[in-house]
Amino acid sequence: MAIAVDIDVMLAKRKMSVGELAERVGITPANLAVLKNGRAKAVRFSTLAALCEVLECQPGDLLRWEADGAADPTMS
Repeated sequence: MAIAVDIDVMLAKRKMSVGELAERVGITPANLAVLKNGRAKAVRFSTLAALCEVLECQPGDLLRWEADGAADPTMS
């Protein structure tokens, strides 16, 4: 079981850079990179809420569950 992170999708839709998002959310670009690349082990609800507020989206727009061995639909 894996949680996939789709922050890049929302960044593209909002035409926003990683640096701008990190600044507006109040986290470092390095920490945002860890989260958006799926290497984070956890995310605080306050951080998730801030991401949703800045990106004007729902948590489900940023996170989704994938079964083990499922192909990443963005990697074709």
